[in-house]
Amino acid sequence: MEYADDQTTEPMVEEPGLLVQPGLWIPWRELDVRASRSSGPGGQHVNTSSTRVEIAWNARTSPVLNGAQRARLITTLASRISAEGLLRVVASDTRSQRQNRALAEERLAELVRRGIAVKKARKRTKPTRSSVEKRLTSKRKQSGKKRERRNNTED
Repeated sequence: MEYADDQTTEPMVEEPGLLVQPGLWIPWRELDVRASRSSGPGGQHVNTSSTRVEIAWNARTSPVLNGAQRARLITTLASRISAEGLLRVVASDTRSQRQNRALAEERLAELVRRGIAVKKARKRTKPTRSSVEKRLTSKRKQSGKKRERRNNTED
C-alpha cells in the first residue's frame, strides 16, 4: 500500500476518474486516450513528438449517466456525438502531452457538464404599465409622421 508521505499513516486515495461535477465521475477505464503527432507549424520538435491528445468516451453505453441525463446529453450534443455514441475531444494547444491531456480532460468534463445541465424554464413576465404606454405613444407618434407625409403631397 502506498502512502502520501512518511509521516502519515493514511493511504493515498486515487481518484475514481474524471470529475464532471460533484457526485459524477467518468471512470478512467471508460476513456479512450490516444496521443498522435500534432499538425501545423512549430519547428522540428512539435512535428516529431506525439503531443496531440484525443479523448473519446462512449456516452450511449456509459453506466455513469441515468436515463434522463443520457437523453439530455445526446440531444444537446447531437452534432458532437458520432453514430457509435462516441464523444471526442482533442487538444493540441501546447507542446506538452501532459498539458494537452489535462486540457482535453477539462474540455470533456465541461462538455458533459453543459450537456446534462437542466435548462431553467423561462418565466413569462407581464410588461409594466409604463412600458406599454411608452410603446403605444411611440407608435402613435410614428403613425402621425407617416400620416403627415401622406397628406402633404400638394406639389
